[in-house]
Amino acid sequence: MDIFRIILTLLGVQLAHGLTNHKQLPVVIWHGMGDTCCDNQTMGAIRQIIADELPNTYVHSVRVGSTEGADRTAGFFGNVNTQIDSVCTDLLSIPELRGGVNLMGFSQGGLFARALVQRCSALNAQTLVTWGAPHGGVSQIPSCAQHDTMCNWMRRVASRGVYSWYVRDHVVQAQYFKDPNRLDEYVERNVFLPDINGDSHGQPLEYRERIVALEKMVLVRFSNDSMICPAGSSWFGFVDENGGEIGVEDT
Repeated sequence: MDIFRIILTLLGVQLAHGLTNHKQLPVVIWHGMGDTCCDNQTMGAIRQIIADELPNTYVHSVRVGSTEGADRTAGFFGNVNTQIDSVCTDLLSIPELRGGVNLMGFSQGGLFARALVQRCSALNAQTLVTWGAPHGGVSQIPSCAQHDTMCNWMRRVASRGVYSWYVRDHVVQAQYFKDPNRLDEYVERNVFLPDINGDSHGQPLEYRERIVALEKMVLVRFSNDSMICPAGSSWFGFVDENGGEIGVEDT
């Protein structure tokens, strides 16, 4: 694990507990695309850093599926709505999490952690900290390392049409893709992002209320983000029809 990620994790720990240091709440972390819950070089190391910095704090790393392999696959393929519901159910079954939690999410895991705040009210989230999360959606499907077979397969499937019925229901990244030139189609056919972002009609009022009720929400943006396009999506920004970046107030 590089020193940059260590520093970010320590910052996140301080932020997550900045307003709740009278009571050390458990921390739930959700990994990004291509990672797993428990890789010793990534999320496993982050989990250990948190445990070292906050002794006696319960730390849970989200796993979708019964194995690490299934968890990695679920980062590319599956229905995000189903995954959010499943993770909510899993977290609510953990006794250590019943008094409230602080959430930390990395890349797309930050977006999913935010969806947990909005949809899993019984979790009683107090703080949300995300790094490079595509809160505003992506105008390009995230890129892959050349050797990452599963990731490149995801991109090949997505290239067949992100709003086609099969891709939109089975490719995770298609479910937060937003074509600035096809916004009507995005609202009509995207099965996940329009709902949690209030882009579709009839968004539950409690989604907004649950975000407002957080003690603290910190959204970290990487100015030179090569994974999330546009980088401003981390702050709910996006791009216009010509590719120019626009802020949250114009989206």
